[in-house]
Amino acid sequence: MSVGLRTPICDTLGIRHPIFGFSHSVDVCVAIAQAGGFPVLGLAREMPHEIPPLLADIAERMGQMPYGIDLMLPSGVPQAASLEALRTSLPPAHVAFTEGLRQRFDVQPARKPSFFTTQVRSEALFEQQIEAVLASNCRGVATAIGLRADLIERAHARGKVTFSLVGSVRHARKALDAGVQVLVAQGYDAGGHTGPVGTMSLLPQILAVAGEAPVLAAGGIATGAQILGSIAMGAQGAWLGTLWLAARENHTPPALMQRLIAASSEDTVITRAHSGKPCRVVRSDWIDAWDAPDAPAPLGMPLQQVLTGDVFAAMHEHDDARLIYEAAGQSVFGIDRETTVADQFTVLLADLDSARKRLERLAV
Repeated sequence: MSVGLRTPICDTLGIRHPIFGFSHSVDVCVAIAQAGGFPVLGLAREMPHEIPPLLADIAERMGQMPYGIDLMLPSGVPQAASLEALRTSLPPAHVAFTEGLRQRFDVQPARKPSFFTTQVRSEALFEQQIEAVLASNCRGVATAIGLRADLIERAHARGKVTFSLVGSVRHARKALDAGVQVLVAQGYDAGGHTGPVGTMSLLPQILAVAGEAPVLAAGGIATGAQILGSIAMGAQGAWLGTLWLAARENHTPPALMQRLIAASSEDTVITRAHSGKPCRVVRSDWIDAWDAPDAPAPLGMPLQQVLTGDVFAAMHEHDDARLIYEAAGQSVFGIDRETTVADQFTVLLADLDSARKRLERLAV
């Protein structure tokens, strides 16, 4: 039976395997915890009234199993804002281009309200999220975009372990100065918002400045051999996100699942068209349209979401096979079928063991 391996952070957090799984799905997070990993729930797409019951649900289902919550707290957003008010400030040329795409692709409006059709990122929204997370029983608090020293301090006061996703040495030093306890070296390979340096080049640079702080490797990781390689380089574990999109527990829309299964690493691209910040996604006709010569440069965050968020919600609600996309890393190569989190852990741990035995044979 595959047993994997343990690193010091496993004992710190009370987990069996040094596998960290980011997901927007509570079902995925519960399954990761049951498999012995450390799940991190992304809390960036929920409407304010949805957050308390969601956190109550995950707390009840987790029981004593540890988990974390990831917040996205970009700077430069308004103190308070409404979607309607910001829509009036959108450049007419961008509005006209987006409307042209709606007509060209016959985008059917979303019927159900969602974060992308009713909300806009603002400091007021962030504070609501922060208060709810700090009041929860989560073991860890991670920040993916935006580093706030007051949040780190408040999280420590609640006995929570703090994580920061960093894409450069500069970001790592800033996180350490703020008191962050665990650095996640997230390379260019990663899905979602990412920087310009690849994981293999970034990890040793972050390890060099981390001191005693544990470092996790993130970006493009889909196999047990990659997890072992990251630990061999000095990381205490690996942070995976894209792989879980293939899990049945994620409830991935069928058209998106097929796109992910068919995609290679080359089918993921960095674009500002999703949020206004560089974000790696699996490409679709919608993403390609924003890369066309006649397309305007995407607006900054949060205005790009104000401009196109309703289309993102619509393509997911209607499972539009031409347009649907999602944040996904170059690790999409690891998705070849729909599976389950339990099966994914079995494969990861078996591959890790095989890689360790292979290393023992080759390293003489």
